[in-house]
Amino acid sequence: MASPDDHPGERAAADPVRLLAIRDTPLSVDEVFRAVGDDAAGGIALFVGVVRNHDGGQDVGALGYSCHPSAEDELRRVAEKVVADFPVRALAAVHRVGELAVGDLAVVVAVACPHRAEAFDACRKLIDDLKHEVPIWKHQRFLDGTEEWVGAC
Repeated sequence: MASPDDHPGERAAADPVRLLAIRDTPLSVDEVFRAVGDDAAGGIALFVGVVRNHDGGQDVGALGYSCHPSAEDELRRVAEKVVADFPVRALAAVHRVGELAVGDLAVVVAVACPHRAEAFDACRKLIDDLKHEVPIWKHQRFLDGTEEWVGAC
């Protein structure tokens, strides 16, 4: 008798990277969620990064994201590393560049796996590695007139 772990749905999909993009247009949680739909996935973990109104004790008025031309290639490398380390059925990640206001979506990532624990772990790895390894920089402008650049890598 075959064990439940032998079912193809318990393994990573053949091509689980469904959506990767760096965009200068507003992001959609629904688009990312739809991209990771998979009948073999028992868990989908989704993370949404939003521009907040403060950082480091200062009030943020606005910010801008910019990226290196290699950013999408680096995003793919990060995604493929997550796929190699977890039984990912589907993965999606989009990051915004350009000028954003408080409340705007800056990044949306999602991972679908056979089980919830794997989905949580893979999603955390995806967003953490994206923030540390993909060359995207944040330029924050504070309400007191000061500003700062924050590097992702």
